[in-house]
Amino acid sequence: MAKPTLLVMAAGMGSRYGGLKQIDPITEQGEIIIDFSLYDAMMAGFDDVVFVIKKEIEEDVRALIDERAGRHLNIKYAFQELTDLPDGFSVPEGRIKPWGTCHAVHAARDLIDGNFAVINADDYYGPDAYTLLYEALLRAKDGDKYDYSMVGYRLANTLTEHGHVARGVCMLDANGDLAGIDERTKIMWRDGKPMYTEDDVTWTEVSPDATVSMNFWGFTPSLLHEIADGFPVFLEESLRTDSLKSEYLLPTKIDDLIKAGKVRARVLPTNERWIGVTYQEDKAHVSDSVRAMKDKGLYPEILWK
Repeated sequence: MAKPTLLVMAAGMGSRYGGLKQIDPITEQGEIIIDFSLYDAMMAGFDDVVFVIKKEIEEDVRALIDERAGRHLNIKYAFQELTDLPDGFSVPEGRIKPWGTCHAVHAARDLIDGNFAVINADDYYGPDAYTLLYEALLRAKDGDKYDYSMVGYRLANTLTEHGHVARGVCMLDANGDLAGIDERTKIMWRDGKPMYTEDDVTWTEVSPDATVSMNFWGFTPSLLHEIADGFPVFLEESLRTDSLKSEYLLPTKIDDLIKAGKVRARVLPTNERWIGVTYQEDKAHVSDSVRAMKDKGLYPEILWK
């Protein structure tokens, strides 16, 4: 069996952050968050990486990746284009927003031929998470159900002090497998407790120990076919309801497949702490955290020599 591939979703422009956060340096050496993700992935065993980006940022991304991590990993690029739609569909007038994370994975369909992991480019997941998922992908094989996996984080380890974030709050079955995901698009610390709102008026408390998805998934190639088959259905619905902003999202897709009885999604618990730059104010914390990890010897002073 071919070794698993790592797919990096890096097409988002980070509107809340105020710039292209994927390529904003966080160390004195000019390293960016994805450098640490790629290093952790390489140490876990990944050799092949596919970046999904927008064509207009290709030059900037390649300048940071190809001559550093690209000298140690096999890196390819796929482009998430708004016009990459099934036959019979066209981009609605006024639509500029990308079609979502399922569409990002769909963009890489011709570059993946085996089991694969999916991550966000602007999230730090921790080395333990890559080891857990890599080992799960080595064993993953579809049977009567698709054999997927997800790294599960403790909610309290994934929140920023500087505002709200979106998190997929997970429901687990008796075996500890994923039973469903509730997407909470506005969840944050309030009065020392994690809380979410859907209307900016009513706030509901969530356990800090709740398992959440950080979009760190492990899939067999079956997902590529499910995404392609479901894309026209999504588009027909979205064109009727919200043609300018609706998104074809991975957590929603997996939730639908679980409810249809097509997937067993194993949850791989980790105590790693998420680090990310949702807001500009997060950057100092990220830089300080990475500096501390280097000082402890968890990473070399210069990642790519």
